[in-house]
Amino acid sequence: MKASQAHTMYFLGIGGIGMSALARYFLKMGKEIHGYDLTPTPLTRQLESEGMKIHYEADLNLIPPKTDFVIYTPAIPSGHKELEHLRNRELPILKRAEVIGQLTGELFTIGVAGTHGKTSICAIASHLLHKAGINLTAFVGGIMKNYDSNLIASNPTNVLLVEADEFDRSFLRINPDVAVVSSMDADHLDIYGDFSEMEKNYLQFVEKISENGLLVYNDKLEIFASSTHRKFSYGFGKGSDIRAENIRITSGRFHFDLVSNILQINDISMVIPGRHYIENALAAAAIAIELAVDPEKIKQGLESFEGVERRFDLRIENEHTVYIDDYAHHPEEIEATVKAARELYPDKKITGVFQPHLFSRTKDHAVDFARSLEGLDEIILLDIYPAREKPVKGITSQIILDRISNVHKLLLSKEELLYYLDKSTVEVLITLGAGDIGLMTDDIESILSNK
Repeated sequence: MKASQAHTMYFLGIGGIGMSALARYFLKMGKEIHGYDLTPTPLTRQLESEGMKIHYEADLNLIPPKTDFVIYTPAIPSGHKELEHLRNRELPILKRAEVIGQLTGELFTIGVAGTHGKTSICAIASHLLHKAGINLTAFVGGIMKNYDSNLIASNPTNVLLVEADEFDRSFLRINPDVAVVSSMDADHLDIYGDFSEMEKNYLQFVEKISENGLLVYNDKLEIFASSTHRKFSYGFGKGSDIRAENIRITSGRFHFDLVSNILQINDISMVIPGRHYIENALAAAAIAIELAVDPEKIKQGLESFEGVERRFDLRIENEHTVYIDDYAHHPEEIEATVKAARELYPDKKITGVFQPHLFSRTKDHAVDFARSLEGLDEIILLDIYPAREKPVKGITSQIILDRISNVHKLLLSKEELLYYLDKSTVEVLITLGAGDIGLMTDDIESILSNK
C-alpha cells in the first residue's frame, strides 16, 4: 500500500518538524491522523487544534485499532514498545524519508540538500514560487512566518519541494528533477564515519537527478564543478552563474544585486539579514529561474519573505535591547549568524547562549565550536541536548568552554541562565542551538522586555 491509499495514519514522533509537515499534508488529503510524541509542545498543540489526535505516553491502547499505515522518524529508538507492537501487526510501516520518496516518484521534484542552509532555501523558494502562482507542495523544516506553517500545499500540485536530509542517508530516497546542494561540512559523522564517506553520499544524491534535470550548487563546492549534469553555480564569486554583487546595508537591511548571464535584478532588499541569507536567496532564485518565473516576481518573492522561526529570528529590537534566536547547531552556522549580527550591530556588545546538540557532534567539533563562538563578546554555554543519544563519558559542554580563549565565558543551567539574564545588562543577545533552547525563547523574551 502507498501512503496516498491509506485512510487512518499513525505517526510515531509526530511532533518533529519534518513529521508534522507530512502529517499536515495527509490531513489536507482527507486522511485521519493519529500520533505519538514524547512531550507536548506548541507545535503538537497546534496539530491537535487542526484535528489530529495525539498522545504523549507510550500506550498500546491509544493506538487506533483501524490504523492502516504507519510513518515513523529515525529519532524513535528501535526498541520503542509502540514501534515494536506496530511491526508485529504487519502494517505498512515506513520512515518519513521513504514516504517522501514515494511522493517524489509522482511529481516534478526539487530536493534541497546541505549541512546548513537547506531549510532557509526551501522556505524562500516555496514562498517565491507560491507567490508566483506555481501550484506546489512544499515540506519545510521550520515554521515559515508568512504562513505560520511548515507546509504549503496546493491542490492540484504540479511541483514538490522537499528538504533532502543527509541524516540517516534519507536524501538517497529522493528522486530530484532539480537538486540543490548548499553546503557540505563534516556533520553526522556518527552516521558516516568520516567526511569522505559523507561526500560520497552527496555525490550519489546528485547522481539521482533525472535526465535533463538541473544541479544548483554553492560555488564553494568545487567538487560539483565537473558534474556532467546541467548546472548553475551560485554565490559571491565572479565566475558564479548566479551571483550577488553590490552588497550593502541600508537602514538596517541587506541589499544586493542579483547578476547572471540570463537576467539581472537590481536592489533586492532582504527582511532577514546576513550574507549567508543572501546566498540562500540566490539558490532560491536559481530554482525560480529554472521554472521560468518572471524576474519582477522573483524580486517580489525575495523581498516579501518574512523568514523562518528560529532562523535569525528577531524577537526584540529596540534602542536598548536586541534579541535574536537561531537554530544554528554546527560551527559554520554559528559563525555565519554571529557575523551577520556583528555587521548589523557593530558597536554593541553581543552575548551568545549556545546549547550544543548531540554528544557525538560535540565530540567531533569541540575545537570548531570554540572557534565559531570567539566572535562573541560574551559566551554562555548550556549543557548538551542529547536528542537521540546516550551520554558519552568525558563529553560535556565543558570541553568546548575549555577551548574558548575569551575570558567572558560561563557554563550555566537553563534555570541559572534565566536568573543571569534578569540581573544582567544585555545589548544584543543571540540564543543558538537545535535542542530545547528553542522552548526557552518566550521566557527569555519576557525577561528582556520587562527590564
